[in-house]
Amino acid sequence: MLSFTLRKLVTLAATMLGIAALTFLITNVAPGDPARLVAGPNATEDMVETIRVQHGLDKSLPEQFVVYMSDLLQGDLGISIVTTRPVLDELMRYAPATLELVLVAMGLGIVVGVPLGILSAVYRNSWLDHATRIFSISGVALPAFWFGILLQLLFAVELGLLPVSGRLPLVARPPEPITHFLLVDSLLRGQFSTFWMALSHIIMPAVVLSFPCLASILRVNRAEMIEVLQSDHVVAARAHGLSSRRIVALYALKNAMLPTLAMIGLRFGWMLGSTVLVETVFDWPGIGLYAVSSALASDFKPVIGVTLLIGFFFIIANTVVDLAYAWIDPRLRNSG
Repeated sequence: MLSFTLRKLVTLAATMLGIAALTFLITNVAPGDPARLVAGPNATEDMVETIRVQHGLDKSLPEQFVVYMSDLLQGDLGISIVTTRPVLDELMRYAPATLELVLVAMGLGIVVGVPLGILSAVYRNSWLDHATRIFSISGVALPAFWFGILLQLLFAVELGLLPVSGRLPLVARPPEPITHFLLVDSLLRGQFSTFWMALSHIIMPAVVLSFPCLASILRVNRAEMIEVLQSDHVVAARAHGLSSRRIVALYALKNAMLPTLAMIGLRFGWMLGSTVLVETVFDWPGIGLYAVSSALASDFKPVIGVTLLIGFFFIIANTVVDLAYAWIDPRLRNSG
């Protein structure tokens, strides 16, 4: 386990450095002059040049890269040209909203997708199986922005059941932060009315974000359950008179969960990247909306910071999945 942990730490460090280098190169070859955009259309050349010098934009690209990587190794993500605030502080401000949304969406995808996959496999070729297959195809095919707007029109505009956008109403008083997750903090502070308001605001964006994830988990879990239910040890268990419920719970599900766990890890990283669309549609104050506004202003350091943060959480999620793999499959534990 120690060697496994050390390998993961080395992989994490190497991957983060690779992501930082690649993102830096991509953002800096993109068209646009950040200094001129910040200075405004009426700025003189001297004003633009002063902004370039202040933010190190007057140096060559290799020099900028060396300075940036040196600062990055010290935990300094730089200063945003637009807000003039440290990028790390901005990420700490916006990241909790995105993480809360992703975790709720991922929980919804697992809680709904895994049972539906099991039922679809157990009752193969039934009306339930056909319905879940249509549902899973729709989840993969529907564009997130279109689905989000459709839910807003139906549940917010027409029925008035849910709020259109935002994380809380403007007049609502958020709880004092403990975890910086509104749902958790409102419960810990005993502000139950705030909890229900936060829950009503997160339902639609979480459903939109979780729909493709739910569909993928359903499809993978169904396919693996069908294969496992046809295996020799399951046939032998049936021959010994074990009930179908016990066979599914004790023998089939555990083996079918390995590929499902891999899909969950992959979809977690996908969901972090997909928050850009969902947060834009629902005006959710997270890192996706922050990255879009920074990119439009050619403020590249926040874009690199958001990319590094998403990469970090993606690697952490896949490390957790690897540990879960080893816990479920004893062959991996014993392989050293």
